[in-house]
Amino acid sequence: MKKIILFLFVVVNFYINATAQTPPTFNSADILLQLKKLKVLGSVLYIAAHPDDENNGLLPFFAKEKLYRTAYLSLTRGDGGQNLIGSEQGIELGMIRTQELLAARRIDGSEQYFSTAYEFGFSKTPVEALRIWDKEKILSDVVWVIRQYQPDVIITRFPGDARAGHGHHSASSLLANEAFTAAADPNKFPEQFKYGVKPWQAKRILWNTFNFGGANTTSEDQLKIDVGGFNPLLGKSYGELGGEARSMHKSQGEGRPRRRGQSYEYFTTTGGKAAKTDLMDDITISWQRLDGGDKIEAMIGAVTNAFNFEKPELSILPLVKIYQAIKALPESNWRNKKLQETQDIVEACSGLFAEATTLQASVSQGDILKINYFINKRNAANAILKSMAINGIDSVVTKVIGVNENVQFNKNISVAANQKISQPYWLVYPQLSGSFDVKDQTLIGKAENDAAFEVSYTLEIEGEKFVLKRPVMYKIVDATKGELYQPLVVLPKMELSYVKDNFLSLNGKPVVTQIHFKSNIKDSILYTINQQYSPNWQYSASNITYGTFNNVENDWLGSFTPQANSRNSTEVASLVTSDGKYNGYTKTITYDHIPTITYFPKAKANLVNVEMTIIGKKVGYIVGAGDKVLEALLQMGYDVKLLQEADLTEQNLKQFDAIVVGIRAYNIHEYLTNKYDVLMNYVKNGGNLISQYVKSNQVGNKSINVGPYPFVVNAGSRVTEEDAKVTYLLPNHPLLNYPNKITNNDFDGWIQERSTYQAQQIDNHYEALLGMNDTDEKQANGSLITTKFGKGNFTYVSLVLFRQLPAGVPGAYRLMANLIALGKNK
Repeated sequence: MKKIILFLFVVVNFYINATAQTPPTFNSADILLQLKKLKVLGSVLYIAAHPDDENNGLLPFFAKEKLYRTAYLSLTRGDGGQNLIGSEQGIELGMIRTQELLAARRIDGSEQYFSTAYEFGFSKTPVEALRIWDKEKILSDVVWVIRQYQPDVIITRFPGDARAGHGHHSASSLLANEAFTAAADPNKFPEQFKYGVKPWQAKRILWNTFNFGGANTTSEDQLKIDVGGFNPLLGKSYGELGGEARSMHKSQGEGRPRRRGQSYEYFTTTGGKAAKTDLMDDITISWQRLDGGDKIEAMIGAVTNAFNFEKPELSILPLVKIYQAIKALPESNWRNKKLQETQDIVEACSGLFAEATTLQASVSQGDILKINYFINKRNAANAILKSMAINGIDSVVTKVIGVNENVQFNKNISVAANQKISQPYWLVYPQLSGSFDVKDQTLIGKAENDAAFEVSYTLEIEGEKFVLKRPVMYKIVDATKGELYQPLVVLPKMELSYVKDNFLSLNGKPVVTQIHFKSNIKDSILYTINQQYSPNWQYSASNITYGTFNNVENDWLGSFTPQANSRNSTEVASLVTSDGKYNGYTKTITYDHIPTITYFPKAKANLVNVEMTIIGKKVGYIVGAGDKVLEALLQMGYDVKLLQEADLTEQNLKQFDAIVVGIRAYNIHEYLTNKYDVLMNYVKNGGNLISQYVKSNQVGNKSINVGPYPFVVNAGSRVTEEDAKVTYLLPNHPLLNYPNKITNNDFDGWIQERSTYQAQQIDNHYEALLGMNDTDEKQANGSLITTKFGKGNFTYVSLVLFRQLPAGVPGAYRLMANLIALGKNK
């Protein structure tokens, strides 16, 4: 996306030219739809809290039926949610969900924006959310986006009260409604005006009421719109598009059917003049809203009526005249937007395909990048390639492009030694407690970084100059997937990382840390490795801390021993050379449904000091959705075997001291419902089965039986305050005493939350061991329940050990050791 005064993003409704997508091509139906859209000057901004909070049935109706400029502002990137497809948590999950939102927008034709708020996990009140986020900071972000985007109408997904069902949801509504007024107030956030924005008053703000989650907030006296229509140019209904877009939220398990038929949405005005018959009541959405627009509207109508599906190039000359007429208008948001839309239609009618690619997946600072320029004109349009430019350097060509002629060049460019690496802009500076620290005001709101390098093709079409901009992409042909485009990544010259996130010292024993470092350049360079750590840990290195290397990888070892009463320490490493300090490494996240994600975490690891006894050795683990508990078990010293469906036989399970079921495993592995008797017989014959939380007691139409006796999993029963007081209901129970005495210290240092998806309606055979609650709520006793069954034990644990163990919380290790040892203290 390109940054222009008045925040005109070149993320147009004709296409979203997203990173790692095939360069756009358009058929005549696409072009006709965009000609129709060219006549509409109305805009809608939808606001909610998270990725997947948007109304996927409504956005394509706005963008492709009403032809409004349509956008979704998600306050967060979904960092604190759960991950159904992998083990990524926190900012990594936020980056995945960002790309899933962009994939959804490519389907429904809308634009995507974000504030800097961090999704810190489930929140029960907007008071907590606004306090942690820093209300004024996020309000400023929302005002900024409104002033840039200049919506006619703002719509919220949620109300500002408890009916929203989540503190973030209600906070998003409160912020949107306050920003509706604040964006028009020149005394609010006046520091924004130096970046080209001005106060902006939207006509109205409405709440898109809903009927889901057991709450029906709709009524027939509200504004009611049927959004379930069919678009013959697309060959799909808006419900079909909505289902496809919703299904891009794969990390959240949001696959949905393509719906057809009538579908009503309801709205109630919460600010501004009430809408009675239409969202755009009393708003001019034609060219009449611009001085001199009447003539342009007539010109667009003429070219639309004369459009030839088989020869779209016949429309180029009148479109060029429209482009020139728009360019002559006074500067405004709509003038700039429609100028870009017209250029895109000219490009499409000309049959142009242009790209800039490289065979390199990455390039390092100070290196050479070889770029392939390619352009083709697939019809009889008159187009002359005048020049190409990258990094401000022009290559003059003046080449008449023939019909279906491939024009291509190769060019090497030198990458600057101080070229910015491909770190997502919101991760450049250390994260604040409740938000990302983005110091460049003009970046706020953007979904992702601009491409590292961009090629500008200057063409002359029917006497008018047009500049086509294309990101330089890494292009490869995969033997099974075909032609693929991925973002070109700029690497730092040097990298270093710890091979583990946590280094565990058991009972005061020394722990060996391992740092991996590499050079991405060919030159030999002198380096020194520096480390920062708590003085309560004694340190000794096993080899030198300096040397020279070039374009190689190596490892460096160190040994740490905790002193008496040492607490955990975060060890931070940096590599210092003559030209700078490097303290991060390259990490990639790859899924087929989104572009490859690359970012650069800091080189740091937790030194974890745990006084702990382990009883039992052999553990079977059934992998769940997105947890790293398995890694923790291995570090604790257990002999762990991953269990697949075929492994779940009564004879095979006899070998295990304990079987641990990963988070939400029952919700993603349908076969587990058929293995219930096998698992229960394992327990009955003396086994120890530990089930981490499940999301519900249903998988599709099937009921889930997790334990030997019934209990109900309640998604709303959770303790979100990570420091909530813990009450020991059965303080003498073996789970709280053997082999490790569990105390309040074991619940210190927890992150994000205590417990989620707790058990309720618990059968009397179970013993509830812990009680806890959020402020002003009743105590819940379903976070840790256990029962004897036959000769063995079954335990359901909704304590969020899957978050605490990767974070290096000592008490989580001790609790896990006790869970695995249950039944061994005979």
